[in-house]
Amino acid sequence: MDAKKQQILLAERPTGTPDKNTFKFVETDVKQPENGEVLIRTLFVSVDPYMRGRMVDAPSYIPPFELHAVIEGGVIGEVVESKSHQLEKGDIVIGGYGWQTYYTAKATEVRKIDKDLAPVSTHLGILGITGLTAYFGLLDIGKPKEGETVVISGAAGAVGSAAGQIAKIKGARVVGIAGSDEKNQYLKEKLQFDETINYKTTSNMKAAIEKACPNGVDVYFDNVGGEISDAVHAYVNKFARIVVCGAISSYNLEGEDIGPRVQTTLIKKSALMQGFTLGDFSDRFSEGSAALAAWLQEGKLTYEETIKEGFEQIPDAFLDLFKGNNIGKLLVKVAEQ
Repeated sequence: MDAKKQQILLAERPTGTPDKNTFKFVETDVKQPENGEVLIRTLFVSVDPYMRGRMVDAPSYIPPFELHAVIEGGVIGEVVESKSHQLEKGDIVIGGYGWQTYYTAKATEVRKIDKDLAPVSTHLGILGITGLTAYFGLLDIGKPKEGETVVISGAAGAVGSAAGQIAKIKGARVVGIAGSDEKNQYLKEKLQFDETINYKTTSNMKAAIEKACPNGVDVYFDNVGGEISDAVHAYVNKFARIVVCGAISSYNLEGEDIGPRVQTTLIKKSALMQGFTLGDFSDRFSEGSAALAAWLQEGKLTYEETIKEGFEQIPDAFLDLFKGNNIGKLLVKVAEQ
């Protein structure tokens, strides 16, 4: 195959909210596969909030992106040429090679997925990292019990919507916090959340939490941090579990994220507050994937995808994450299968 590929590089480390100057489009030659390698054509690209943290050169649980290198992230692609006995032309694979239209990989760098189980895009969402994040964070840390009240912030996003549904499967009463009437309607009508709060039209979050949670909060699955989480913390019950999954409200702050101190609440309520990353559960991915797939096939779990089309849309799709423009998993479709 004699062709060019497009790539998106990290052009600069952003201060505050990234903009178009953060990214650089380049075109380069496609590398032909050698023995043990495959050439992959990108079909779907995932954009995720954690990527913002990797744009900063600071110690974290995962290394920062390299400047002037391809931005890494989850991708689903189709093998178009193979020189490996492990993969064949036409196989659909998932990997982390990021924002580029083609990639030449060792067969061991990617994983073949079952394209008949569900639409292939779901392996970047409900059957992929977002579904697994919800599964392990909620069940291993949150441990919801039947009849308990579970509050989810960022509830209409990919992780939040999955966490809320899993809580419903476990018999909990679920309250979702999202940023539009459309999102809250989706949560109540399609996902069967018991109550919802539109934080953008609510003038008093504490009063809204108190009304939506008359018996207090037993589990809080936190995707946003900030003032919303401050309000929820005020209503946690004895032995509550606070699952710290994300803090998207602070990702683009230029200064420190300063708010009320939570220690007194945790002491008074004997509450647990624990952060995590999906990598903490890497040895149990098969367990989580099997459970999620079973619930999906049984109709107990559903999903929504916001899909933008075109490789050139990737930076805009990423920036949309911080505007709250998506319902469910946000993906960019680069090519047809």
